[in-house]
Amino acid sequence: MVVGVLQYLTAGLYLLASLAAGAGFTLARPAMLRAAVGVLAAGALAHAASFTLLHTAVAAPPLTHLPSALSFMALVGTVGFLLLAWRARLAGLVALVAPMSCLGVAAAVFSGPAAADGRIAGTGSLPHAHVLLASAGLALLGLAGLAGLSFLVEHRRLKRKRLVASGAWPSLEALDRAGAFAVVVGFPLLTLGVVTGSLWERSATGAFYSGDPHETFCLIAWAIYGVLATVRFGARQPAVRCAMSSIAGFAFLGIAVLGVEWLA
Repeated sequence: MVVGVLQYLTAGLYLLASLAAGAGFTLARPAMLRAAVGVLAAGALAHAASFTLLHTAVAAPPLTHLPSALSFMALVGTVGFLLLAWRARLAGLVALVAPMSCLGVAAAVFSGPAAADGRIAGTGSLPHAHVLLASAGLALLGLAGLAGLSFLVEHRRLKRKRLVASGAWPSLEALDRAGAFAVVVGFPLLTLGVVTGSLWERSATGAFYSGDPHETFCLIAWAIYGVLATVRFGARQPAVRCAMSSIAGFAFLGIAVLGVEWLA
């Protein structure tokens, strides 16, 4: 009961933050954007509380419940954004982060009952580690993708000399640094998620790799993102190409993780 109330409260606060951020960006009002960040932070507190109390629910969803994983990704992405916004002038990015967070919570709030996953039995803490690490990594890489998309939009706007009012949108430098930080933290977390997933598979079936389409596409997408991240930092790519690689890499991961899951 309490968990459900907190989930609805979270969705409402995220929606309110989305509306405030949209108005602040449209009207070029930095104060409204900062207020939206504050509302988003309040939503993140309610969101974290709902996950803390989730184990007390009568019918808690299994770890492999996709809507719950999306909700957790929304929480990690929101917290990551709030930490970055606290350290840099990134308030304007709330116009993209808040709607995505709202959608992530809505997926859990309006999802149907989840079926239990028998593979979890007897595998100890590996399923928890896999789901938490992989979801956290995907959330931060998604944040990097949003920062990259914002960078390209702002870069094009500046080239056309269509300036946004001062303070209404993050600078190119701030967006580039935010994207780089999200990749530096997010990709190792995703890598640990892949490793613990293989160990989970080994514990459940006796093999590190089963050939399942979900596993195959995830490994391919992880490898592609790894190449893009290596090129990004190793070859010292221009900021525009870094932004494009963040978007492309997350697109591969999204198709592999979510697309294959929905089609299965």
